[in-house]
Amino acid sequence: MAGVRDIRRRIRSVSNMQQITKAMKTVAAAKLRKAQRKVIASRPYTRQIQEVLARLANAQTEIEHPLLVKRPVQKVGYIVLTSDRGLCGAFNANIIRLTRGIVEMRRDAEVGLVTVGRKGHDYFIKRKYRILAQFMGLGDDPNFNQANKIAEEAIKLYLAGELDEVYIIYSKFVSVLTQEPTAVKVLPIEPIAEETSRQYIFEPSPAQILQRLLPVYLKSQIYSALLESKASGLGAQMTAMDSATENAKEMIEKLTLEMNRARQAAITTEISEIVGGAAALE
Repeated sequence: MAGVRDIRRRIRSVSNMQQITKAMKTVAAAKLRKAQRKVIASRPYTRQIQEVLARLANAQTEIEHPLLVKRPVQKVGYIVLTSDRGLCGAFNANIIRLTRGIVEMRRDAEVGLVTVGRKGHDYFIKRKYRILAQFMGLGDDPNFNQANKIAEEAIKLYLAGELDEVYIIYSKFVSVLTQEPTAVKVLPIEPIAEETSRQYIFEPSPAQILQRLLPVYLKSQIYSALLESKASGLGAQMTAMDSATENAKEMIEKLTLEMNRARQAAITTEISEIVGGAAALE
């Protein structure tokens, strides 16, 4: 059995760690509230663009735009969103697992990755995956300019014929305890026709609107995925730090009990020695 002094030292060490994990949980909770507000605020914007695209699809039977062109699929790209840092439970592992599963299933096409976040990039570069582009250091507050850069890279690769399809893999935020790894096709863009009897008049023409709207739609999709991914990462971090704090609490309780037993054993031994010494003097 360890001595009282050693156990007390371990209790102090675990207590310090508990304070750190508790502080990290509090910080993650504060950041998560802000991220949730941004996720909720971005959803109506993306949904509205989808509705406009659907109306344009109804208004024009033949829509021509480079981002709508479908080609025989020989090269596929995946934009993989992970975090730059760890300490967020299984958040990164789930995204990496989903990506690996999808890539292994695409035996019929050449696969390339656009990595967003250091964790995913480090994992795939070590395993010799084909990395087409990388984006790191997005911070705790993703903005539209960052989504714009990622979207422009995807558009460039698609228009150059280096990719025939592009998907984005990210963690969809459901709740603090639940995040769903998701893969969504973003290129070529596939407008879904709206089932309605209404007729819309567009000014300027549908073709001119599409010319401006399609790149914006792609950028809004990527921006929405960045926000969802950030909220999911913070939710996973908050859950992981809460679990670590509780584990530290249980460990402190066990060590305290062990220390009390060690102290009692020491007292008992000391009393036995005193009694034994007194008996020897008689």
